[in-house]
Amino acid sequence: MSVTNQALKTYLDGLLRAHEISDYCPNGLQVEGAREITKLVTGVTASKALIDEAIKRNADGIVVHHGYFWKGESQTITGMKKQRLKALIENDINLYAYHLPLDVHPELGNNRQLADLLGIKNIAAVASVKPTGVLMRGEFENAFSSGELRAALGSLLSRSILLEGSEAKPIKTLAWCTGGGQGFIEQAVELGVDAFITGEVSEQTIHTAREMDIAFFAAGHHATERYGAKALGEHIESHFDVAVEFVDIDNPA
Repeated sequence: MSVTNQALKTYLDGLLRAHEISDYCPNGLQVEGAREITKLVTGVTASKALIDEAIKRNADGIVVHHGYFWKGESQTITGMKKQRLKALIENDINLYAYHLPLDVHPELGNNRQLADLLGIKNIAAVASVKPTGVLMRGEFENAFSSGELRAALGSLLSRSILLEGSEAKPIKTLAWCTGGGQGFIEQAVELGVDAFITGEVSEQTIHTAREMDIAFFAAGHHATERYGAKALGEHIESHFDVAVEFVDIDNPA
């Protein structure tokens, strides 16, 4: 009941089309650890708290959505980065990270997983926005008011939801992008949908929503992206017969 670190890398790179998608970080095996992996922990972000949980659970590998080595960050290994890497290396833990590839995967990705959670139908990627799948559109079987949708989102995601727009507005069609996708609001408007759901909000997003008359929901970066890493872990467990645990390190952002 194990898989080699390189075999897992090769499989996940292919499954998520890691080499086909331009990104802001390296996707795949970011930190090499033990050759044989018998237990994996999955999570949203490779924080020190997640690494500590992996160590407690005797994991040989961690698979996350938000890893390390982002474009534009300092290249020095100091402070927080040193402590994270030190913990991984000293405990011989492999770190795999898939950013945009995990957002856009048509079945396991964050966007598709959020759609399934909300019961969205007729799901389609917006082909004009790249990489394909980073912005999606669909519809509900029955219309909700904006207030009802906010309440449903809050219940499903266990957090307070920001709604910009009238609570009485009927919502049938929508577009969404998990995480920090507020910059896609104008593309959502162009689709003619009733609402746009994403994780974060910026100051200018509110003005856009008001002036372009679209219901805007900010449901949390972390909250909207819990589900891709969890689904990927479940897929790995069924494919390789290795133990996998999803660990949710709470984050209110």
